[in-house]
Amino acid sequence: MNSKVQFVDITESQEGQRIDNFLIKTLKNLPRSRLYRIIRKGEVRVNKKRIKPEYKLCIGDRVRIPPVKLEPTDDTPVVIPQDLLVKVNDAILFENKSIIILNKPSGLAVHSGSGLRYGAIDVLRELRNSDIELVHRLDRDTSGCLLFAKTRQGLLAMQNLFKSQKLTKTYLAIVKGHWDRSVKDIQLPLLKQTMSNGERKVFVDERGQQAHTKIKEVTLFSKNGVDYSLLKIRLLTGRTHQIRVHCKSQNHEIGGDQKYGDRLFDKLIKKISGSRLLLHAAELEIPENDHTKSLLIKAPEPWEFKKLKQNPHH
Repeated sequence: MNSKVQFVDITESQEGQRIDNFLIKTLKNLPRSRLYRIIRKGEVRVNKKRIKPEYKLCIGDRVRIPPVKLEPTDDTPVVIPQDLLVKVNDAILFENKSIIILNKPSGLAVHSGSGLRYGAIDVLRELRNSDIELVHRLDRDTSGCLLFAKTRQGLLAMQNLFKSQKLTKTYLAIVKGHWDRSVKDIQLPLLKQTMSNGERKVFVDERGQQAHTKIKEVTLFSKNGVDYSLLKIRLLTGRTHQIRVHCKSQNHEIGGDQKYGDRLFDKLIKKISGSRLLLHAAELEIPENDHTKSLLIKAPEPWEFKKLKQNPHH
C-alpha cells in the first residue's frame, strides 16, 4: 500500500512523457484499469489541475499521486519469447542514435496492459537494453511503421513534428465494396465513449474532436463474388480508430475489423486473406531535422494485401 499522497516534480529527463506512461513506470504493480480510473476521477493532478491520460509532462510540473493499493508483486520476471525478440529485431526498418522505426506485426500490442505482459516497446527495450519511448501509437491489430525515440531530445523533436503535421503517415486499407472515387476527403469529428460493458468505442459525433482523413488512391477489386477496394490513405490528424471509423461512416468498413467491421464481408474475405485487420501503416515520411536526414520509410506490404491485390477489377 502506498499510504501517503506523493508529489513528484518533473525533471528534464521526464519531459515529454505522457502522464499515463509516467504513472505506469512509477506505480509498477497497479492494474492498468485502476491507473486510468484514478486519472479519470481527478485523483492524479498536475499543478493542482485535472489532466487527461495523453497529457505530456513539462519540466517543473508537479504531479500529485494519490495513495493507492498496489497488487502483490509478481516476482516472476516477464519473459519475452526468443522467437518474438528475433521477429521484432528483424522487423526494424530504420535506426540511428535518436530513433527506431519498426514494422510492427499485426496482433502485437504497442505496450503491456489489459492482461498483456509485454508489447512492442517492452521487446525493443529488452533488445536495446535502454529506456526507449513511444512517439505515437498503432492499434494492436494494425501492422506497419511505428516510431520510437531512443533519447529525450529525439522524443520531443518527433512529437513536435507530429504536432505541426510535418511528419506524414500513409496507410493501406482493404474495405468492403467499391469505394466512390469522388470521396477523397473526410472531415468528421470523432468522440470516444465507454459502453455499458466497459468496451471503448469511437463514434462520429459533433461533440468530438475534429478528424481529417484524405483518400489518395483507390483500386477496385472483385474476387470470388466479393467486391472490395484498396485505399491509400493519408492521416492529417491522429485520432483513436480514425481511419476505421471514417471508413465505416462511408459504409465501407475495413476488412477484419472486429470492433467496427461488417460480419458478412469479413466472413467472405476471410477465405482469401485470413482474419487479421486489413489496415497497414505503409509509409512514414520525416523531414530533415536535428536527429535525422530526410526519410521516407516503407513497411513491406503484408502477404494478405498481396493476395487480395491479385486480379483487380477496374
